[in-house]
Amino acid sequence: MPLVHKWVIVLIVCTGSACVTCASSIYTTTYEQMNAEFGTTTLISTVGLSSFVFGIGLGPLLTGPLSEHYGRRPIYLVSWALFIIWTIPSAVAQNIETLILARFFQGFVGGTFLSVAGGTVGDIFAKDEIQKPMALVSSAPFIGPSSGPVLGGFINYHAHWRWTYYILIIWSAVLLLAIVLFAPETRFPARVRDEAPKKSNRHPATRSLALSLLRPFQMLFLEPMCLCLDLYSAVLLGILYLFFGAFPLVFKTNHDMNLWQVGLTFLGIITGMLLAAASNPLWNSIRQRLMDKCEADRNSEPEYRLPPAILGAVFIPVGLFWFGWTTYSTVHWIAPVIGSAVFGCGVLLVFTGVFTFLVDAYPNYAASALAANGFVRCSFAAAFPLFGNQMYEKLGYQWATSVLAFITLAMMPFPLLFLRYGKVLRKRSKFAVET
Repeated sequence: MPLVHKWVIVLIVCTGSACVTCASSIYTTTYEQMNAEFGTTTLISTVGLSSFVFGIGLGPLLTGPLSEHYGRRPIYLVSWALFIIWTIPSAVAQNIETLILARFFQGFVGGTFLSVAGGTVGDIFAKDEIQKPMALVSSAPFIGPSSGPVLGGFINYHAHWRWTYYILIIWSAVLLLAIVLFAPETRFPARVRDEAPKKSNRHPATRSLALSLLRPFQMLFLEPMCLCLDLYSAVLLGILYLFFGAFPLVFKTNHDMNLWQVGLTFLGIITGMLLAAASNPLWNSIRQRLMDKCEADRNSEPEYRLPPAILGAVFIPVGLFWFGWTTYSTVHWIAPVIGSAVFGCGVLLVFTGVFTFLVDAYPNYAASALAANGFVRCSFAAAFPLFGNQMYEKLGYQWATSVLAFITLAMMPFPLLFLRYGKVLRKRSKFAVET
């Protein structure tokens, strides 16, 4: 496949991930208009955010393994068509119950891109080329939700809240056309699945499919590296989604901002993430030096993907403490925004390292590894917004953020530990590649 075509595919899957995650958070900007129309409260409306994110976590547990069994393309086409269909009820809903239910199924089918995208990159790029495309694939699911309040702030300040979903439907339809035209099959087993039963009757198709569906849970509970890194990822995504409620609380109260102005404060997180993505050549250079130092093969040592996560793990608590202790009305609003940028930079560095490590360490089961990661991440992300505002109001903006910072401080050693001991753990794994 020509290199340009490979990057077109990467762009498509990244756009899909960004669209889904943007749809999750853009919803938070509709609260004011929607609550007035439906006669509901912000706490009840927040359930719609949680249901969508929980759906994102559950969907890949099915579609990730199915993509390894049947191929990537049919999974993309079916799930994305269903994503468009389930966005329509959100646009025309006449009550909050309909919207909450529709958003769960919208997240369930849309979550495909968050797990299968990494597998697609692993299909079309060699291991020594995977760092750059995985940096983009890792960025999209986090730049997406951060951009939701920015886009939604302008839409809901100047137009009716239902236009939020009309624009998502248009975006999704264009992307579906791009999948049809430019995203061919990339998973090899899809081309030989009809020949497999002829070669062996010991593993019929139904049993293989059942094992594929079970695999994400096996990797979650039987792989210490997966479990620890997934929990760390989950806490970080939970904090990011908690901020969708905390930012309006902080900036409206302390700085008297309106809806679109609060949305713009998320540009701090986005800027930090873009800076982290731009540092990718540095991490490629560091990885190469590590391999040269130990005379490692270019296709080995997945642990050498973790240095960005080690630095990111330091940035995250620094950014949180910075943000928390500058949330006073007497402090200029740019100070907490800069702190959120440090946090955003750290988050993306961690996820880039973790995602690339999982794809490299478990190449045959990359989609399952990322599906397990997505399930844990999104379970936390669904729960955090439900108590975030209450925590900020009870503890105060400074100490509420500090609690989050202390949690990330306790988990900071994980990437460093797996850089040191990952190879030993992989030798005991039945899923990972030993080198």
